[in-house]
Amino acid sequence: MRTLLLADIHANWQALNAVHQAEPDFDACFVLGDLVDYGVDGPAVIEWVQKYATFVIRGNHDHAVSQLVLPRSAGTPLKQLRNETRAIHWKTLGKDAMTYLAELPLRKRVMCDGLACELLHATPRDCMNEYLPAHSTAWEEQLAACRVDLLCVGHTHRPFVQSAAGKRVVNPGSVGQPRDGHPGASYAILEDGELELKRISYPIEETLTAMRNAGLSEGSLTFARYMLQNGLTA
Repeated sequence: MRTLLLADIHANWQALNAVHQAEPDFDACFVLGDLVDYGVDGPAVIEWVQKYATFVIRGNHDHAVSQLVLPRSAGTPLKQLRNETRAIHWKTLGKDAMTYLAELPLRKRVMCDGLACELLHATPRDCMNEYLPAHSTAWEEQLAACRVDLLCVGHTHRPFVQSAAGKRVVNPGSVGQPRDGHPGASYAILEDGELELKRISYPIEETLTAMRNAGLSEGSLTFARYMLQNGLTA
């Protein structure tokens, strides 16, 4: 069985489409949250996920957009980009799409390749918000409390596979906004119990053109270019 693991698409249709073109044949697809914010193609991304994903988890940005959470003041370029794209989502996402985001589960347990898997966005202790990097000793504690073979997470935008407490945790990285210094869309494949982290380049200029056409400010466009071309690391 070939399962496609995706996380943190962040309304970047060009990146998601590139992943699909590279991986057209899969038996299942798990999406680990954050379909929206930071990008402008929310409707296209949600439509794809509804069509192809087997299971989808709600991330913190999905929650914020669907609950009409007003962004805090923009203290950084990243937060300013979030604020501007969220305002665009509220104009372009219809009622059905907003309801879809709001009703996504926070976690899901499934069987895949004979493995008991748990899907969530951040960590078992805090499904939506806790940042826990690779190789943190805290993973051993959290995995020990999980009654699963494999934990699938996102949120940090940094791909990794780690073993602890006799279990594994995989973060496929971010499809739409990598933050590990590599600009390629990041994802993972689970096949016959084995995990593989993968990258694929995509037309970043097309993503930036979509952002410009959606009405982002020049400041946010400049930052988005730097972020996407360099795989923002901070």
